[in-house]
Amino acid sequence: QVQLVESGGGLVQAGGSLRLSCAASGRTVSSYAMGWFRQAPGKERAFVAAISGRGATTDYADSVKGRFTISRDDARNTAYLQMSSLKPEDTAVYYCATRYGMAATKREVGVYAYWGQGTQVTVSS
Repeated sequence: QVQLVESGGGLVQAGGSLRLSCAASGRTVSSYAMGWFRQAPGKERAFVAAISGRGATTDYADSVKGRFTISRDDARNTAYLQMSSLKPEDTAVYYCATRYGMAATKREVGVYAYWGQGTQVTVSS
C-alpha cells in the first residue's frame, strides 16, 4: 500500500503562485508515474500534469501548459506542482495519484489506483 498526502494549497490572488507537494509513504514510488488532477465544484476530476517514473518525461493539460511545472524528488519520495500566473479558473481541489508498475505518464483518471485526500486551491480575482 502507498499513502499520498498533498499539501501547499491555499488562497492566492490572480497572478500569484503556489507550490503543491505530494508526499508518498508506505512504498517507494520513484519508478512510477505521478499525476496531478483537479476537481472544481460541479465538474469531473480532470488531468493537470504527470511525470514519468524517474522523471524523464512530463505531460501537461493545455490549460496549464507554460504556467505549471511538475517535478519530483525521489530521495524524498515526493512530487511537486509549481503553479504560477494563477487564474480564478484554476480554483479546485487538487489531487495527486500514482499506480504500481506504471512508469509512463497517463491522463486518464481511471488508470491511477492510489489517490491523496486533496488540497484546496482558491484563486481570487
